[in-house]
Amino acid sequence: MPEISVVVPTYNRLETLAPVLPTLLAQDLAPSEFEVLVCDSNSTDGTAEFLARMHAEHPNVHHLPGAYSGRAAARNAGIQAAQGQVVLFNDSDIFASPDLLSQHLRHHRAERNVAVVGLEVQVKNYDDYLYKRDHPDERGALHRPTRKKLPWLYFLTGNASVRRADLLRVGCFDESFTGYGHEDLELGYRLERAGVTILYEPRAINYHCQDVPHDDQKAKMRLAGRSTVRFYRKHPDFAVQLNLGMTPVSLGLHSVLEHMPGVLAYFDARSGQSKFARDLVQQYHYVSGVKDALKDRSIG
Repeated sequence: MPEISVVVPTYNRLETLAPVLPTLLAQDLAPSEFEVLVCDSNSTDGTAEFLARMHAEHPNVHHLPGAYSGRAAARNAGIQAAQGQVVLFNDSDIFASPDLLSQHLRHHRAERNVAVVGLEVQVKNYDDYLYKRDHPDERGALHRPTRKKLPWLYFLTGNASVRRADLLRVGCFDESFTGYGHEDLELGYRLERAGVTILYEPRAINYHCQDVPHDDQKAKMRLAGRSTVRFYRKHPDFAVQLNLGMTPVSLGLHSVLEHMPGVLAYFDARSGQSKFARDLVQQYHYVSGVKDALKDRSIG
């Protein structure tokens, strides 16, 4: 039986899945020690044929197609099918380091009731991945390397592992999160409340290949805002409001910008050159999603 199962949700991402999967297979563990479960929402881009070829060469690769309603449902299918005691979540556009799995397993072998979050390096494309893979000083990091524990706010399932038993105990992912955002944070919230400590392991490194255009990111932020309201209505906790920016202050600042369309357009026009301008505009769209969802009583 494998010790660890890697769950990878995908939908029509063969262009990135094809180079990512070999990095997940090139681990410093024996093939019998791990499996890769690709939970495919019935892709139409040749994913099934590709995975059939991969399985013929690597029997520890498994294709799990299904009519999944979103990433939460796809990951839940992987959890249910997993044979390993530990489940590691990785995405179809995230390249793995050769010791990614073993770095996660170090902690799970040493103690119980823990989840592990690794270092997810952001890269723009395959060449940027190769460069940052070979130049550690250029990777950047969300957390200082000496940090040991993380709150639920940083339970990001592009590089996170949990014992399968703990996932089943808390009910896995909430499949009502069908849009973009927060299905992972909400699971982290429940894990933390159930007594699972979230550890940070900066040596468990993978590389997230995404370069989302500004306009697409604005749309995603609106969806994330809607997911925030779903999260809060499920867990009416002030810590959720505070950590996810659903406060009177953020709502008030949004109202100010809402009545100053010229100012918003000014910053939007400069989003390509200014990180501050880009972040401000995207945050505006995030709070727009929050406000829209607050009016919708069917959410939550």
